[in-house]
Amino acid sequence: MSYQLREVSVPVLPAGAPSIRVLHFSDLHLTPKRKVEIADIKSFAELKPDLVISTGDFLAHQGAVPVVLEALHELLDLPGLFVFGSNDYYAPKPKNPLKYLLKDHGKRVLGEELPWRGLSQSLTDLGWIDLNHHKEIIEIKGVKIEARGTDDAHLERDDYELVSGAPAKKADVAIGVTHAPYMRLINAMSADNLDLIFAGHTHGGQVRWPWFGESKALTTNCDLPNWRARGLTRDENEAWLHVSAGMGTSPFARIRVASPPEVSIVTLEAAF
Repeated sequence: MSYQLREVSVPVLPAGAPSIRVLHFSDLHLTPKRKVEIADIKSFAELKPDLVISTGDFLAHQGAVPVVLEALHELLDLPGLFVFGSNDYYAPKPKNPLKYLLKDHGKRVLGEELPWRGLSQSLTDLGWIDLNHHKEIIEIKGVKIEARGTDDAHLERDDYELVSGAPAKKADVAIGVTHAPYMRLINAMSADNLDLIFAGHTHGGQVRWPWFGESKALTTNCDLPNWRARGLTRDENEAWLHVSAGMGTSPFARIRVASPPEVSIVTLEAAF
């Protein structure tokens, strides 16, 4: 395989609850030509998750919807949750990659609209739940999970008020799902006492600076601090945050330095 498997455990379930394996992937940026990545995605099913969560940016091409569905074929038999990112709505365009290191002034260079409606319909027809501004309770291995999501904050399509509020009393654990981990969403979900937030978008920094046996992200392409660019982190008075470094890149910036493509198994465990 040409990707890294990140495995973490999070103590968010009630005492005595069985562990739940969550497959978290993000930022596939698929085109019909990405044969190696398509094969890698097909191999995700071998990880035997109980629940699948995608934090968006499935697409990078007008013809990518059937490619996504083919790549995810075996996973679509499992319970799944998803939201969309900016590249699900608009095709990528060439841009100066150095601009990612500059202050974000909110200006977006958007390509042609992509067939995101067809992707959403296909995924929901096959049983996955579209969490873009939606809230739902699902049951996995006898554990009731309240999941809520927002649309993409990078394009300012997010409106957390549509799903805000305290978790339902019957829920054993409450999770948030969003594409771009802007602090306004992290803060709002934490204020509502969610246990865990899933996000993507950052590509782990995409280009990371070697640093004493590890590496440091130069950017997150949002206002999330660089040290939180990938993996599981938690700041004071916040929910746990898991950021996927993602599988792909824009077709116009196909380089990753010290930030290999990755997929995660996030194991939800009983808190002690």
